[in-house]
Amino acid sequence: MGSNRNRAPAGFNSLVPGVWRTSTVVFDDMGKFARRKENLYDGYTYGTTGTPTSRELEARIAELEGGSHCVVVPSGQAALCLVVLAFARAGDHVLIADSAYGPLKTFAREWMQGLGVECGFYPPAIGADIARLITPRTRLVMMESPGSVTMEMQDVPAIAAAARAVGALSVVDNTWATPLGFRPLATGVDIVVEAASKQFGGHSDVLLGAITTRERPLYEKLRRSQSVIGLPVSPDDCFLVLRGLETLAVRVQAQGRAATEVATWLAGQPEVAEVFYPPLPQSRGHDLWKRDFHTGGCVMSFATAPGVPDKAMEAFFNALQVFAIGASWGSVHSLAGYYPAAEQALRLHPVTQSAVVRLSIGLEGHEAQIADLQRAFTACRAALR
Repeated sequence: MGSNRNRAPAGFNSLVPGVWRTSTVVFDDMGKFARRKENLYDGYTYGTTGTPTSRELEARIAELEGGSHCVVVPSGQAALCLVVLAFARAGDHVLIADSAYGPLKTFAREWMQGLGVECGFYPPAIGADIARLITPRTRLVMMESPGSVTMEMQDVPAIAAAARAVGALSVVDNTWATPLGFRPLATGVDIVVEAASKQFGGHSDVLLGAITTRERPLYEKLRRSQSVIGLPVSPDDCFLVLRGLETLAVRVQAQGRAATEVATWLAGQPEVAEVFYPPLPQSRGHDLWKRDFHTGGCVMSFATAPGVPDKAMEAFFNALQVFAIGASWGSVHSLAGYYPAAEQALRLHPVTQSAVVRLSIGLEGHEAQIADLQRAFTACRAALR
C-alpha cells in the first residue's frame, strides 16, 4: 500500500519533470528485494544510484552527447575522479593533459600515485605523437579541449586513435564546448565528461557532473563504481540541470556571440599580450577548433602584457562591476578570475610566463561587458602611473 503513494495519479501529465526524492527504494515482494542488485544498471536499487529524476537527466545528457549511457555524480571533479578510480589500478599508467583541470592533476599526483598508479602529464598540442608516451600499462588518456585557463586545443581524434590502438581508454572533458559544439564520442573517444555545474545548469546554483559513453561494459563499471564509492546526486539538483538544458542552445549561441565580440576587443588592448580564445582566427588552436567545433564557448583568457604587475591587475579587478570575481564559469552571470604568473611557471608545459585573466561571458550583453572591461583597464592604467 505504501509503495503506491508516490505514483503519479492517473490522468496527470506535465511539461516539467517530477522530482523524486528518496533514500530507500521499496519492492513489491521478497523475491524482487532479493534480486534487487539486478536493477543496478537499468532500474532502481537504492537512492545512491538514482531515482526517476536522475535517470531522466542521464537519458537526456546521453542523447545530447550521442551516447547510450550516462552516470551523473555530485560535481565535474567527482566525474573526472570517478573515471580514474573506476578504471585505473595499481601498476597502471594514466596520461593527463597538462592543460587539464587543476584539481584532477592534484588528485592524480597526491592520491592516485600514492595508490600505485603512475601518472604522466603531456603537452596538450602533442596530437598523434602521444603514441610515443603510451605504454603497455597505459589505461587512460585524459584530455580537455580547450584546456582550463589557457584554452589549449587538442587533436582529439588523433589522440583517441592512438589510445585505442593499444587498448587504452580515451576520456575528454567537454565542458567548454558542450555537446552542441563538439561530440567527442563521434570522433572515437570512449568516455566524455561534462561539469554540468557550468553551462548545462547555467545559473550558478547547482553542482553536478556527467559521464557518458556508448559502451555498455564501460557504463556498468562506472555505475557500479558510483554505487560502491557512494556518489549520489540530489534529485533537486538533477531538476535544476534538467531545467537548464531547456535553454542550453539559446544560451550557448548568445554567450558565444558575445564572447567573440569581447575577445576581438580584448586583442586590441595594450595590457593584453595574447588572447586565448580558439574561435579567434589569430588564437592558438584555431585550426583545430574550426575543423572539429560548431560553436564558440563562453570562456576565454588573456595573458597580461610585460610590465603589468599584480598591483595594477588588482586595480583592474576592483573596478569591475558587471563581472563578478569568481572561479567558476558557464553561468548567465559574467565572471572573472586571476591566475598569477607564478602558477604558470609551475606547469610542465606552460604557454605563457605572464599572469592570466580568465573571463566567463554571461548574458548581460557584450556592450555592457566591454564597457566594464574598459573601466577596469582604465583603473589598471592609473595604477601604473
